[in-house]
Amino acid sequence: MHRFLRAIGFSEFKDKKQLDKIIKDIIKHPDVEKLALDSDGNEFSEITYMYSEYFGITVCGLYDEDNNFSIDHYYPVFIGQEASTDEQVEIERHVGDESYAGVCDEMRLGVTLIFYLQNVVDYLNRKKICGTSCQNVTTTLSALSLGGKIIFPIGKNEEQIRNTEKNRRNHNYLMAAARDGDEEAIESLTLEDIDLYSMISKRVENEDVFSIVESYFMPYGIESDQYSIMGQILDLKTISNNVSKENIFIMRVNSNDLVFDICINEKDLFGVPEVGRRFKGNIWMQGKINFLE
Repeated sequence: MHRFLRAIGFSEFKDKKQLDKIIKDIIKHPDVEKLALDSDGNEFSEITYMYSEYFGITVCGLYDEDNNFSIDHYYPVFIGQEASTDEQVEIERHVGDESYAGVCDEMRLGVTLIFYLQNVVDYLNRKKICGTSCQNVTTTLSALSLGGKIIFPIGKNEEQIRNTEKNRRNHNYLMAAARDGDEEAIESLTLEDIDLYSMISKRVENEDVFSIVESYFMPYGIESDQYSIMGQILDLKTISNNVSKENIFIMRVNSNDLVFDICINEKDLFGVPEVGRRFKGNIWMQGKINFLE
């Protein structure tokens, strides 16, 4: 059983017979099916059934010469609504099955961003053109979460908000310059980190850390596409899974200037989400590469 089925509304889904029945139904009555030749020259298929406008289950597998379908793997899929990054993306295949990871150097995060690729067929159909490096593309990121908390925002006046935005733009500029080998930018970033560490060390003696740190984005656990994040909620929807009838929160979150959508079961969120408040939790990052026509 895939752990993140819970995030799209299948929290009571614990019987393998139930899973087998649903997967058979998905294969017989898909909402979307896409085909391509995989890395071994076999006919690879992505079959998706949506349980709302935003999330569903994707079953991936192969067709043989007699047009019989064999399942390779499945996963819960959550479709993001807006492009999150336009950085170059490197694609790498996972060892165990015909699934792929996207890798990009996102300057706003300060870490290499790795995500589970949703549109494998689209990539396979364009692999001969772009190879393993996808340039001049945008990527729509989305995340599933099994647990999170709602935290109040940090109170700021208009001047503090303007200064924060100015500092972020300057930081992103320095990160981009440092990536290109600018020694002055590297030195400036080093001094910036020293000053930040000194400031936090002094303030944390008398303040809660979440009144100092507004957002963060960092790797979580041993899975390369899972992260611990905190960010401001920009938009919020409550959607019902049309089979299980469980309520799902869909939040657009800004974490370290990276904007993406998060899907979490109402049962797994502690606190009341509202626009302007912050979400803190662990996520599994997915992504769809938007190829130019």
